[in-house]
Order: sequence, then C-alpha cells, then structure tokens
Amino acid sequence: MKRFKIAACERSSVSDDTRTNGDDDRTASDESNPRYGRVTRHSTVGPYNSIFHWTDARHPLRVMVNYVVVLVCRVCPSMRLKNWLLRRIGVTVGTGVAWGLESTPDVFWPDLITVEDHAIVGYDATVLCHEFLQEEYRTGEVVIGERAMVGAGAVVLPGVEVGAGAQVAANSLVTEDVPPDATVAGVPATVQDED
Repeated sequence: MKRFKIAACERSSVSDDTRTNGDDDRTASDESNPRYGRVTRHSTVGPYNSIFHWTDARHPLRVMVNYVVVLVCRVCPSMRLKNWLLRRIGVTVGTGVAWGLESTPDVFWPDLITVEDHAIVGYDATVLCHEFLQEEYRTGEVVIGERAMVGAGAVVLPGVEVGAGAQVAANSLVTEDVPPDATVAGVPATVQDED
C-alpha cells in the first residue's frame, strides 16, 4: 500500500531545534534534487507526528484567515478579485495571472508562493509550500515563472521552481524543478520529449 506524505506548514515561530536544509541527515536521493536545498526542515518533538504541532508553526487565527480567503478564491470567477485577495494574504502575484476555479494555494504559508506575470494555475491545481512528515515538517518557496502553465489537478511541492514558459500537464505531481519552456507530465512529473 502506498503511503502519501501530507503537506502543510508555515514559516513563522519555529523552535530552537530547527535545522535548515537538514544537511546532517540527507539521503542520496535528496542530493540529486535541487528543491531539497531550498526547503527548510523543522524538527518536532513528542509522541505524535508533526501535524499535531501545526499551531506552533503558524498562529491558528492566521491559518483561519488564509483558509477563508483561499476558499473564496476557489469559487470566485473574477481574476482581478482573486489576485487582489491572494496578495492580501502574502502571495506574490504578477500581472495577468490566472487562477482556475478550485485552484488552491498553500493555506499555511501563502507568503512563500510567487506566481510571475501571465502564469496560469489551472482548475483544481494545488501549490504547496509545506510537507508534514512524521518527525518534522518542511517549508519551501514555490516559484511559478512568467507565462508558465500548471494544468488542472496538478500538485506542486515545496521548494519547486517552474521555469518561465514551462507547462505542467494535468494531474501531474511536480517534485522537481521544471526547466524553462519544458513540458512535464506524470507522477512524479518528468520532462516529455518533443516529437
């Protein structure tokens, strides 16, 4: 049975046991993926997994406000209003950015998201800036480059950079950076050869 990592985090108050980039216990697979160098690891202590510590990571009131704004944006048809609301909770939104209905920016750390000019985040796509794991949670900035497109139902993980003009196919899981002007697809998403 596959085990899925649940994502959710924030970058505010963090305890003294926080490790940046976790250089002391990175695996060989981590070394080959540049996104891990842009992810901050936050250790959690206690008998429960890291999700139980979310209130230490982000103030509950801040998360509630973010959630309400994201919920409104998911159903709002107006691009202008969506972009204005998302900027209010910290998302860096360029000119002419389009968010599809039901698209979901990270509720815990929206301030770690940058969507550059004329990019598209498609229907029901999710942009995550956190991952809650068993003994730690990770946070990382996500950048979606100018004129890039993230397809319907795609999920972009923390620390990922989607290059300018890149295209992410529908229902893809983006675990690594996407080069500019490349097309990626799949779970995990890989670069597709042009025929």
